[in-house]
Amino acid sequence: MLRVLVVDDDFRVASLHAGYVEAVAGFEVAGTAGSVGQARAVLARSNPVDLLLVDVYLPDGSGLDLLGEHDAIVATAAGEPATFRRAVRSGALGYLLKPFGEAVLHTRLRAYARYRRVLATAADHGQPLDQDVADGALRALHAENGAARSASAASGATRDLVLRALHEAAEPLSAADVAAVTGISRATAQRHLAALDGEGRLALRLRYGATGRPEQRYGPIG
Repeated sequence: MLRVLVVDDDFRVASLHAGYVEAVAGFEVAGTAGSVGQARAVLARSNPVDLLLVDVYLPDGSGLDLLGEHDAIVATAAGEPATFRRAVRSGALGYLLKPFGEAVLHTRLRAYARYRRVLATAADHGQPLDQDVADGALRALHAENGAARSASAASGATRDLVLRALHEAAEPLSAADVAAVTGISRATAQRHLAALDGEGRLALRLRYGATGRPEQRYGPIG
């Protein structure tokens, strides 16, 4: 199991992202932290953390200060090019701009798992890192996930139906709303919404209730 520490000062977002992580086979949540200090306390424990999913803006500093000694994917609303460049310089393996859908994170996590497997296979055979292994690891890290690719290529007619419903709606819709409007199943609606969101075609909004996970609602971009 690959263990992920979710670092975000909004406990609702941290809980949402932790749920995304737990839904991916081979991954588990090592904990959540709301600050740089809390994250360092978790990292200091004996249980290993393989990957950080870390926000930039934290109450006691920048989440980028945690990069360098641990693999990390940055998950943030920080859209400044300078922040992105710093994240890359600090060793970020990915940069996700909030809000993002579950499918987007799943794609990145599965790519990370492939990246780790390439390196582990070489280590298990006692092989030094050569150019082929290095190139293979980088390809695995950045290659498009097959499941997302399949979802993106799903039925064009149903996809157009989902997009039309979103364009005609007065406000962002949930998967249940899309299913009710179009007559398709909720699972089919969610699959198409996830694929469109992964392509950057939709704007994701979170609606918080009194308890539980926030509801994902989607609107079209353009």
